[in-house]
Amino acid sequence: MEPVRVGAVDEFGDRTKRVVFIGHEEIGVFRLGDEFFAWRNKCPHQGGPVCQGRLYQLVRENLDADMKSHGRVYDDEKLNIVCPWHGLEFDIRTGQHPGTSDLALEPATVQVQAGEIYVLL
Repeated sequence: MEPVRVGAVDEFGDRTKRVVFIGHEEIGVFRLGDEFFAWRNKCPHQGGPVCQGRLYQLVRENLDADMKSHGRVYDDEKLNIVCPWHGLEFDIRTGQHPGTSDLALEPATVQVQAGEIYVLL
């Protein structure tokens, strides 16, 4: 299949997404800084529309050396998509669930050429 244009780079704000149809497939396209990532819009848990979920920074427990909790901190370097069906989270850069390597999003190939974004299945 030929790459499909999904938009211009400047149409995507940083830390935003767009869900598009390519043939019969729904694909979520995400921008993080100067990088673009694309994932099939199907949660590996129960098939929910994962790319339609909200984007959140990774939440970490703030533990001291004695493992005492001091609340939560947000990791500005990690951005997750949260499946709207059951709340499973996936790293936008890797597609991996933060708690298990058994769950991951299915990738699509993103190409950026002359200021345009293309996706290839």
